[in-house]
Amino acid sequence: MVSIFVRSLIYNVLFYVVLVFWILVAIPTFVLPPRAFMAVAKAWARSSVWLMRVVCNTRTDYRGLEKIPAGPLIVASKHQSTWETFALMQFFDAPLFIYKRELAWIPFFGWYLQKSKMIGVDRDGGLRSLMDMARRAPKEIRSGRQLIIFPEGTRTPVEAPPDYKTGVGQIYVNSGVPCLPVALNSGLFWPRRTFLRYPGTLVVEFLDPLPPGLSRKEFIAAISTSIEEATDRIVAAARVEQAQLFGRVPNQAAKDG
Repeated sequence: MVSIFVRSLIYNVLFYVVLVFWILVAIPTFVLPPRAFMAVAKAWARSSVWLMRVVCNTRTDYRGLEKIPAGPLIVASKHQSTWETFALMQFFDAPLFIYKRELAWIPFFGWYLQKSKMIGVDRDGGLRSLMDMARRAPKEIRSGRQLIIFPEGTRTPVEAPPDYKTGVGQIYVNSGVPCLPVALNSGLFWPRRTFLRYPGTLVVEFLDPLPPGLSRKEFIAAISTSIEEATDRIVAAARVEQAQLFGRVPNQAAKDG
């Protein structure tokens, strides 16, 4: 049996090989409308998810796809892993991300971010930077795009205490569009700060959309309750599955494998 260590090593090498391949494929999109680049980006996302299933035996279960509204939308997702930063975009027509402005300096990758009209933010810019984001994001959303945002602001370990920021609430109030909460358990399969990738069933659950019109405080309370309750449920189920696969916790199994 091939160990988790070896499978993870193979996957990580192939992941970056595939990324470089799609970066090169996307070069002609510089002279095409942004939609052409997004088609390539979604193909990269699908291929990376497929690769993880084939190499690491990490299956994906997408639940609640029928709940995704059409048109302008805020997608507020739990953030446990790098995985959701690319995997979620495949379900939306015109995905929009907010990124650290320094990423725009990376050759090709940064150029693509600018070409697809993503929103760069100076994280050291303080209140002025946040106000600029709260102004620009609603304008892009109302033009027909779907903002994929992580309300906690950064990746958090599985079962860490939630810390929802108010910035997404201001974007919601200013946008006047529905918000789709998303729960997931990706941190059990693509943990932070390690190259190990674990087998099992990675679940993404699209929850009941919240209508526009809530106050910022009501909105933050609603998404945090919805996301955290669903996340706790699917994480608990995944831990049972992992216990059956490994007979003990995955991290120890990987060390022994």
